Amino acid sequence: MCGRFTQTQSGSAVAKAFQLSTVPSPQPRYNIAPTQPVSAIVENPEQGRQYRVFQWGLIPSWSKDPSIGSRLINARAETVAEKPSFRAAFKRRRCLVVADGFYEWQRVIGQKQKQPFYIQVGEGDLFGFAGLWEQWESGDGSYIESCTIITTEPNELMQPIHNRMPVILHPEDYDLWLDPRLEKGHSLQPLLRPYEPDPMQAYPVSLQVNNPRHEAADCIEPLAA
Repeated sequence: MCGRFTQTQSGSAVAKAFQLSTVPSPQPRYNIAPTQPVSAIVENPEQGRQYRVFQWGLIPSWSKDPSIGSRLINARAETVAEKPSFRAAFKRRRCLVVADGFYEWQRVIGQKQKQPFYIQVGEGDLFGFAGLWEQWESGDGSYIESCTIITTEPNELMQPIHNRMPVILHPEDYDLWLDPRLEKGHSLQPLLRPYEPDPMQAYPVSLQVNNPRHEAADCIEPLAA
């Protein structure tokens, strides 16, 4: 699964990485947790790519209880096209969740607590998780826009750490993934594969990242030997 990640870079960096026509104003985030706001990119057929802010944890439009979102922070690539919670969004409402790193926890023999690792692409490059988004409306007319991150099998780097990893898309695949006119799952499914391990790096970090209220740059500092 993917339960925590980071997005620490400037709005101008985000605009450049995702080819946005306007520069957003995201705040540096070092420990993004479920139900919190996240930066995302969607495609508008008339206006092009747009920066949006979604609540992390997808709330299906048909749900009666928005708290379901806390249980739908991830969608499995193998079943995303068929699951009732995700299949409509997979057809029409795909997004890129903006990140520059993520955390995963490794079970260590003989230790009660799992060891958190921080994982990056390159030297902290910006990238987009494959995501889905939905708009949920309450009885009083208010609404919540929410999203989920798709996960897949781990690559060779991730296998010793965890049995799942988030789907990281390549920039050349962004247009295909974001195109709201494309509803054929067989065209999208090949994108939901593990990212190649060579450009990636992973290192252990402090247990303080376990606390979602701890939001500071020291979350991503390598654990002292």
